[in-house]
Amino acid sequence: MTALDRIRVITHSAIRIESEDGIVVYADPFNLTDAETAHDADLILVTHGHFDHLSPEDIARVANADTALVAPASLADEVAELGMAQAHLMREGEHLELAGIGIEAVAAYNVEPERLGFHPSSNNWLGYVLTIDGERLYIAGDTDRNPDNAQVRCDVALVPIGGTYTMDAVQAAEFVNEIRPKTAIPTHYGSVAGSAADYATFAAAVDPGIQVVKRMERL
Repeated sequence: MTALDRIRVITHSAIRIESEDGIVVYADPFNLTDAETAHDADLILVTHGHFDHLSPEDIARVANADTALVAPASLADEVAELGMAQAHLMREGEHLELAGIGIEAVAAYNVEPERLGFHPSSNNWLGYVLTIDGERLYIAGDTDRNPDNAQVRCDVALVPIGGTYTMDAVQAAEFVNEIRPKTAIPTHYGSVAGSAADYATFAAAVDPGIQVVKRMERL
């Protein structure tokens, strides 16, 4: 199994990553099925407070007594209600290491006028760069290309492409072409926003030197 094989986009922006030594990370678990109720999370990342990213019932499906949760500091009240044994609140630019995984917090927000009300910079919501098995994996969260995330350097970029609330497929490709990861994996399309066809649009617009991998399991 390759490193990319250990990255799953279960549905929407629900991401599962497993390290070589079996550390399991979920980002924004959402709309999971009974078959995906594994209680196997060592670490859960929450990018922001919308229902399709901060889902208490889905967090409960993957969490166990030892699971650590990471979320934006602006969600302190919501995180407290989850009753997690370990909760870590982060702000843009902060670094943390949990379960041997490095975590860097990156600002995630909209800049396009038609989307400013969905993810304003004043909410202080986040994406994360994880260092796992020597590679940097960027989980962008719900965002447009902005002056903060344009500085990200990573090996793998998981970016939203569905439009309406985030970058659309062409804008996401332009962003990926700017930050130049080795591999791009699209998220946030085909269910809550966007359509299955967005993948092909995105892949066609990404520079040929960047690998595009489809990991969406359920649209």
